Amino acid sequence: MNSLDSWLAHCERLHPKNIDMGLERVRTVAERMALKFDCPVITVAGTNGKGSTCAMLEACLLEAGYRPSVYTSPHLVHFQERCRVHGETVQPDDLLPHFEKVEAARTQGSEVSLTYFEFTTLAILSLMASSPIDVAILEVGLGGRLDAVNVIEPTCSIITSVDLDHMDFLGHDRETIGREKAGIMRTGRPVIVSDPVPPHSVIDHATEIGADLWLFGRDFNFTGDKQQWGWAGRGRRYSGLAYPALRGANQLVNASGVLAALEALRSEMPVTAQAIRNGLAMVELPGRFQIVPGQPALVFDVAHNAHAVAALTENLDAMGFYPTTHVVFGAMADKDVAPMLARVGPLVDRWYFCDLPTERAAKATQLQDVWQAGNTRQDVQASTHANPQAALDAAVAAADPADRIVVFGSFFTVGGILANGIPRLDAPHLSS
Repeated sequence: MNSLDSWLAHCERLHPKNIDMGLERVRTVAERMALKFDCPVITVAGTNGKGSTCAMLEACLLEAGYRPSVYTSPHLVHFQERCRVHGETVQPDDLLPHFEKVEAARTQGSEVSLTYFEFTTLAILSLMASSPIDVAILEVGLGGRLDAVNVIEPTCSIITSVDLDHMDFLGHDRETIGREKAGIMRTGRPVIVSDPVPPHSVIDHATEIGADLWLFGRDFNFTGDKQQWGWAGRGRRYSGLAYPALRGANQLVNASGVLAALEALRSEMPVTAQAIRNGLAMVELPGRFQIVPGQPALVFDVAHNAHAVAALTENLDAMGFYPTTHVVFGAMADKDVAPMLARVGPLVDRWYFCDLPTERAAKATQLQDVWQAGNTRQDVQASTHANPQAALDAAVAAADPADRIVVFGSFFTVGGILANGIPRLDAPHLSS
């Protein structure tokens, strides 16, 4: 195997399940690799807001002169997007020696079976640990307690939000899911909980193990108006901050958690107020309420659960009036799609459901059936398409210049379009 694609294909064949919760197998291989970090580690869990939180942490730490590295998943277009070192996405070939290292450890003595996610996580962690970095930022893939990332001891943990998602693996209520996410906490170490109303299980677990719990609303908070916002923590305040470059109503909550984490780590990694201002102003993350100006306007969002779609709906509502809203939507088969469609439905005039290039995805016809079962409006149209780009092409053909097109759902939905570059839209009659 001499390419990233060949290694990824190998990883897909190693384990019968896509997801196999548990740390024992991952820990065995990590110990054989002697995998460890010699720098502070920030682990980020949560139902939504993880990617934005990681991106804002990275941006502020870069502006402060540190050398951060970030592991995030899944990716939008290319696998290597999952790892950034010093703010730059790693090159595919840089990962190859670390895939070889994982394979050697995995097959040393008794062979260990790893899922695609577990294998690739260990490879990326190996690259990060061997790089000259000052801080590692690790995004949990699913849950927390039993996620592969949790084999690494965090210096500080962040739980961004707790809501219903991946319920077949994590539980069917917020308390149970919160207990899973609380598994990234460590005794005596700071844990930032930026969910404004966290489950009791999160607070109880922090108390039980003696973690240094930073609660939104108690240990840190924010205030703001239309022009600026301010943050206050246990011993520090920032006022007159510009709004983060990432759009959306929830980004102030995410930013507040970031500032709490930086404050909690201040003795190890001091960050100036100017670095925070610059970092929040310059942070970028594709696919998170990303608005592409044009005629019609285009919006990308990877909202793929009811909690995230509620935030997307609020953000779309705040954009103002559009004559017609066209929505391209694709999702995984294990998602509870009906509440998502019901929530955003009142804002949508035309649906374009699409297939996705993975066996885990729901078919476009299945999504349309779910929508049709809950639809009460006679003026809304729907169609099905073979892939996200075909769905977008149909939406562009039907849209007027003053309309908007929203692409949301699975990472595969947004990534399926961004793979061809960011579209710059002109309605058909403008080019004629």
